[in-house]
This record gives sequence, structure tokens and C-alpha cells, in this order.
Amino acid sequence: MPTSSALSTRVLLTCAAIGVATGILSATAGYLSVPISAAIPVLYGLILGAQVLPGVIAQELLRLPWVALMTHLMGALVSSALAPQWTGRFLGAAILIGGIQEGVAAITRYRRWEPWRFVVSALLIGAVLAATIGLAADVGRFEPWAQLVYVGFFLVSPVAWTLVGLAIGAALRRAGVARTRTPR
Repeated sequence: MPTSSALSTRVLLTCAAIGVATGILSATAGYLSVPISAAIPVLYGLILGAQVLPGVIAQELLRLPWVALMTHLMGALVSSALAPQWTGRFLGAAILIGGIQEGVAAITRYRRWEPWRFVVSALLIGAVLAATIGLAADVGRFEPWAQLVYVGFFLVSPVAWTLVGLAIGAALRRAGVARTRTPR
């Protein structure tokens, strides 16, 4: 009798479906980021926060190891097909954000799925993104109030998008998307 894998075909197909939907959203956010970064750069963090969705939805729905990273990578492939000029960014973000989400879940041994655990991941992601992108964007050139707003949006946005992702994942779970087979 074959043993089942945590990353069964059903799980991979669910990750792929979430990846397609969030990949389209990510590509759209990529296109929106250009005019927003040029016109009102302090708002960039609001858009970037949407990048947490693939992993949050997958982990909330499936509650299994590796689903955040797998879903992020599948979403990055979809985003790259729609906006190939940012393939490197999409893949880098998928590895970074999915990796942080998997890391926090691994620390809790994939046993804690309460909202606080997702919020911890979101805050960690926001802090890492604020620091790295803030350096690249030379946030020091902004007025002090704009620096504070910039960093604040990088912290608040992933948390807000995480709450959206938790709601979507819970709704999918209630709809029966995460049903598992029972042995005969």
C-alpha cells in the first residue's frame, strides 16, 4: 500500500490554484507600484504587503509544511508570465516571504495556526522589507515624518493583507476545499 505524501497531488493542485489567483494580483500590484513609487513613494509599502497572501491562504487552508513556499513559487511563475520584466523580483519575494512564513511555522512545529502566529510572520516580513527596500530606495532622503509613514506602511500592510488572507483561507476551509480523504 503506498504511503501518502504531505505534498500530495491534491495539495499541489490547491497550492497551484491559490498561486494563480495571487500571482495575477501580484502582477497587478507590480504594475501599480511603478506609478505609485514615482508619484507617492511613501505608499509603496501598502502595495507590497499584498505579497504575503499566497502563503497565508495556503497555510490557513491546508495547515501543512511547505505549502507557503510552494504557493509563493507558483504565484511567482504566474506573475512572471504576466510581467516578465520583474521575474527576478517575483522569485526573490517568493523565496523571502514564503521562507519567512515557513520558518515561523516550523518554529511552532507546524502545530500553531492561531492568527497571532500569522501576524508575527507578517511583522517580520514587513520589517525585513522595510529595511532592505528602505536602503535601496534611500528613504533617508525623505522628511522624518515621511520616513515614519514609509516604515509604518511596510509594517501595517502585511498585517492587514494577512488578515485578508486568513479570512479567505477560513472561507475556503468552510467551503470544503481542504477536505481530506478518509481511509477505507
